[in-house]
Amino acid sequence: MSNFPTRGNNPFRKTYLAIYLLIGAISIGIIGFIVIEGYNFLDALYMTIITLGTVGFSEVNPLSPEGKIFTIFLIVLGLVIFGFFITQISRYFLDGEFIRYFKIYKMQKEISQLKDHTIICGFGRNGREAARVLKQTNNQVVIIETEQSKLHTEAADPVYYFLEADATRDETLLSAGIMQASAIISTLPDDALNVFVCLTAKELNPNIKIISRATHVSSIKKLKNAGAKNVIMPDKIGGAHMAMLVNNPDIEEFIDIMSTSTGDSFLIQEITSQKNVIVGEVDTWKKTGATVIGIKSGEDKYILNPGPEASIKVGDGVIIMGSKQQINNSLILFKN
Repeated sequence: MSNFPTRGNNPFRKTYLAIYLLIGAISIGIIGFIVIEGYNFLDALYMTIITLGTVGFSEVNPLSPEGKIFTIFLIVLGLVIFGFFITQISRYFLDGEFIRYFKIYKMQKEISQLKDHTIICGFGRNGREAARVLKQTNNQVVIIETEQSKLHTEAADPVYYFLEADATRDETLLSAGIMQASAIISTLPDDALNVFVCLTAKELNPNIKIISRATHVSSIKKLKNAGAKNVIMPDKIGGAHMAMLVNNPDIEEFIDIMSTSTGDSFLIQEITSQKNVIVGEVDTWKKTGATVIGIKSGEDKYILNPGPEASIKVGDGVIIMGSKQQINNSLILFKN
C-alpha cells in the first residue's frame, strides 16, 4: 500500500473523522434537547456545547429525567470523541507523523513542477545504478519503490525524489509526474509487473520513452508490444560481458569505463540533425573536438564509425562523443 498522500490515502483522515464525529455529536445534542426538552435552537446549541465541553455552567431550565439521561449520554459521547481527537493530534506531533507527511506533501508539490525528468520504477541494483548515472548527467529523477528499506540509504539525497508506492497503479505514475516526464525506466524483478508498468505508462503518456528490464527472453516481445522502446536483460549482458573479458580484457574494460564514467569531461550523447550534411563536411573533430561515432537513421538502422563520406539526413540521430562543452558546441553544426 502506498504511503504517498493521494486522494484515497489521506494521512489526516482519522483527524477529519474526529471532526466529523464532533459535528455529528453537536447535531445530535441540538436535536435531542429540542425534541426532549422543547428548547429553541439557541438554547439547545448552548446546552450541547456546555455539555460536550464539560464546563459546568447551569442549565437553561431544569432537566426532566429523560433530559438528564440524554445529557449523560451526550457527556460520555463527547469524552470519547475528544479523547480520540487528542490521540490523533498527539500522534502526528509527538511521533513525527506530521513532519513525515509534511515532507511527503512538499515533495509531491516539487514533483508536480518537474519537466522532462526520468521516472525509475524499482530501486534495486539496476534501478540504483540507473539513478546514479542519471544523477551524474544532471538529470532529475523520481524513484518509485514499495520497500522502504531500499530507500533508506539514499532518502536523504536531495537529488532524488522518492515515492514509496506501487508503480503499477495509475495514481502513482500520475503522482510521479508521468505527464511531464521524458522517460520511464522499469526495473521491477517480475517481468509481468514490468509489462503492466509499460502498458500503464504508455496509456497515460503515449509520447514517453519507456525502457524496461527483462529476465526471460520470452518477455522481450511482450514488453515491446506493451510500449517499451528498449528492453534490457542485465543477466545476459553481464554474462556476455564477462565472457568477452576472457579474450579482450583491456578493450572490454575500456568500453566498461566509457559506459559508466559519465560527467562533464566525457559524454556519449545522441543529438538530432536538423539538416542534411556529410560527416566530412561537418568535421566535428576539427571544429569542436567531439567525435561522431555513429548514425541512427529514421528506419532505426545504425551506422557505426561512419566515414567522412557518410551522409546525415534531417531527423537522423547523431551519436557523438566528447566533453559536455564539445558536444554543446557541436549542436550548432547540425542546426539549420
